[in-house]
Amino acid sequence: MQELADLIRPGLKVLFSGINPGLLSARTGHHFARPGNRFWPALHQAGFTPRQLKPAEQTELLDLGLGITNVVDRPSARADELTKAEFRAGGENLERKVLEFAPDWLAVVGVTAYRDAFGLPKAAIGRQNRTIGPTQVWILPNPSGLNAHYTLPKLAIAYAELRTAAGLPDLAPAPDQVDPAAS
Repeated sequence: MQELADLIRPGLKVLFSGINPGLLSARTGHHFARPGNRFWPALHQAGFTPRQLKPAEQTELLDLGLGITNVVDRPSARADELTKAEFRAGGENLERKVLEFAPDWLAVVGVTAYRDAFGLPKAAIGRQNRTIGPTQVWILPNPSGLNAHYTLPKLAIAYAELRTAAGLPDLAPAPDQVDPAAS
């Protein structure tokens, strides 16, 4: 099983960090590739993208000032297979990436992963009081289908709060502008 390459470059507005690659993502080379994962629909419904991208279209995010990495590089079927040591090492590695590429925002998708990676057991969803260099930090709900507490509409609202804080325009078309033939 190969490592999943980061989708990253200097000058990003938001760098999203998943917990770790799923097995399908590692096989395909596409972030958030599992069909039940709601990252791509939440990203679109939150207004980050003008249409819902497919995992294979992930490089289009770079032109929108967005990127993707992971806290832990090791692929697994479930995040609960990762060790505390992997999370701590992943947090250090993620911090190095953020310092190197200096995105405006780091958005970690998963509060437990953030807590474990950075040793902050009381961290909560939303904007964090800490920065990594000049980069501001935000925690988003995990878009995995296993996180049933957050419905897709709730995920979209949480993601839109970050988009607004980051000063990014709402790229999702208004409901009256959606072409029914495109569905």
